[in-house]
Amino acid sequence: MDRREREEFAAVLWSLAGLGTFPDWVVVVASILDMGIRIAALGIVPGNRRPTTAMAWLLAIFFIPLVGIALFFMFGSFRLSDRRIAKQTEINRKVWAATQDMEEPRSEREAPAWVHSAAELNRSLGSFPMVDNNHVELYPDYEGSIAAMAAAVRKAEEFVNIQFYIMAKDEVTEELFVALQEAAARGVRVRLLFDHLGTMRIRGYRQFRRWLQGSGIEWQRMLPLLPVRGQWRRIDLRNHRKILVVDGRVAFTGSQNLIEPGYHRASSERTGRQWVELMARYEGPIVTALNVVFATDWSSETDDTLGSELFTPPPVREPGPMTCQVVPSGPGFATENNLRLFNTLIYAAVERLSICSPYFVPDDSLLYAITTAAQRGVDVELFVSEQGDQFLVHHAQRSYYQALLEAGVRIYLYPKPLVLHAKHFTVDDEVGVLGSSNMDMRSFSLNLEVSVMHLGGDIVAKMREIQQSYREVSREVTLEEWRQRTRWERYVDNVARLTATLQ
Repeated sequence: MDRREREEFAAVLWSLAGLGTFPDWVVVVASILDMGIRIAALGIVPGNRRPTTAMAWLLAIFFIPLVGIALFFMFGSFRLSDRRIAKQTEINRKVWAATQDMEEPRSEREAPAWVHSAAELNRSLGSFPMVDNNHVELYPDYEGSIAAMAAAVRKAEEFVNIQFYIMAKDEVTEELFVALQEAAARGVRVRLLFDHLGTMRIRGYRQFRRWLQGSGIEWQRMLPLLPVRGQWRRIDLRNHRKILVVDGRVAFTGSQNLIEPGYHRASSERTGRQWVELMARYEGPIVTALNVVFATDWSSETDDTLGSELFTPPPVREPGPMTCQVVPSGPGFATENNLRLFNTLIYAAVERLSICSPYFVPDDSLLYAITTAAQRGVDVELFVSEQGDQFLVHHAQRSYYQALLEAGVRIYLYPKPLVLHAKHFTVDDEVGVLGSSNMDMRSFSLNLEVSVMHLGGDIVAKMREIQQSYREVSREVTLEEWRQRTRWERYVDNVARLTATLQ
């Protein structure tokens, strides 16, 4: 190609880019700005981000500079406001002050040293101590857990604190919302929080709000997106916690939202899709810790600290056999509390590791922890849905299966159209963890989550019974089968994996 041909070819490219019709000085200025954006991005984007996340953002900015930089300013920061972070810090300080003289807990049997090490990590990052004498009851039954929550609310005498990522008043949740309204009518102070974006997108949201306004319940939206009121932030920073506390005596937490198990989706009605969950009911000192997590979020939205209710839990019916520790996490903390705990426990596993996570999109550290456990002889299994409810997340998750299978991890696919939404894992015969946190980068960095670490009693055995029920209906995928995927499937999985790192 001679000089004249090269000039003609360049002219065609400029024309296709939309710059051929502009004066030369405009083209020069645009080129300088484009190069400036790229050079600036190299020094700005990697700051305080995982290398994979930074690389994904840089690729977006380099390939589509204007769109990429706009998306980066909208979604590139996962910090909460300084006001919210200050409130979280103050709550942490108060928890430390109230619990600093507590003795080290002992379960029914002496736990291994690594358990106490994990508890100390949680204490250092999230402030909550490990506490003995708790009762824990698991609810894998969707409607059964709602009935249990409604029964607890009916016995409320002083207050009910309830927060869930998604709420909807429908034929399944009606019993619980009626119990909340009746409690408010008899003088119980009922406080209710729901995530603004999480609940707003559910069919029937306006009717639900109208009902709340006349219910006598005090309610607030969590992390509201109301630009006209000056309430604006990265739109995918969400409060994903699920907590119910009654009189500081009984508490519930887990994976389930307050909505019918098909989430009012037309596709669910068409296919018979329903969500499979796991909730836990607590009595004992751990209830106070869960109430403090609620109080933190209530204070962030209302400036009401609930101080008089937090550190004077009423006596329980009798001491329970379970030792528990609450692990709050999210962008209000300087560290990724849940990720650090999960990695610590996984590296400590010696015999068996069973994981259930509906959205499994690990960062490098978690992927290495799990594959290393399998490679050093730990029996590792992962329960996931055969077909996810979110296209990109599901395909991003699939992109990790080959590395897991090659390391020796056994993967069980829970049958479609059901969505296995429960979030829990067990380590050897010692520890069980459950809560709202997925094993994905969103739950580690963007969502406000709450998990509970359990030991003692027979909690691991109970959780393994539930895991066995998953295993009985699931299909195990093999490495040979997975290697036979089509090139198109691999391509879609890999592109989805790239989008999952844009956090």
